[in-house]
Amino acid sequence: MNNPLHSGDICPRTGAYKVINEDGKTLNTVFVGEGETMPPTQHSSCYYEFAD
Repeated sequence: MNNPLHSGDICPRTGAYKVINEDGKTLNTVFVGEGETMPPTQHSSCYYEFAD
């Protein structure tokens, strides 16, 4: 896992981010611009990873 981001974190670079749950399953993908705040997820245990 490379540098997971959570809701409210500042996005380090523009691009697509996978929404991943506590089991490691990808639930969705979102596009976020550099410097924007990562959007809320449906569950507090979810996090974001850059979609290479």
